[in-house]
Amino acid sequence: MNHDKYDDSYIRGLLHAVKSVAIVGASPKDNRPSHFVVKYLAERGYTVFPINPGQGDGEIAGIKSYAKLADVPEPIDMIDVFRSSDAVPGILDEALALSPLPKVFWMQLGVRNEEATARAEAAGMKVVMDRCPKIEYGRLSGEIGWAGVNTRLLSSKRPKRLEGGVQRLSIGRKVEPRG
Repeated sequence: MNHDKYDDSYIRGLLHAVKSVAIVGASPKDNRPSHFVVKYLAERGYTVFPINPGQGDGEIAGIKSYAKLADVPEPIDMIDVFRSSDAVPGILDEALALSPLPKVFWMQLGVRNEEATARAEAAGMKVVMDRCPKIEYGRLSGEIGWAGVNTRLLSSKRPKRLEGGVQRLSIGRKVEPRG
């Protein structure tokens, strides 16, 4: 697979199929991008597991955090890596030790590792490099288009209403009520 460019259908399919996401490198600081992603994905109905060795048994964005992937008590569908490219092989080793194996191994903006990508794909995982699931979800759902961002998607469909000043649209995945 060409990891320099992804079809929208590939990204949409991944985001539609996963229900749980472990965010490795999640920050407790509310001004960090990883913190925004934890909150955003949780608000969109994903079960989110923030992973941070210094925050194990704590909370990040009001969600219970874990020190490592092996500590998460439920199956993980997708791992989103908010660490440097050279940390990716070790994180992949942790992911490959999980049972069941996660479906998706996602590396954040600026994070690429060809060797880890080949290993993850050989193990049967789908891989995304150098992309943000929050940005992709917003782009594909049309949410960020309302903020004046060019999403490269044209549509004559408009949401019926804005709620609370923040547009919340869906990529078509069924969201179960939380709580």
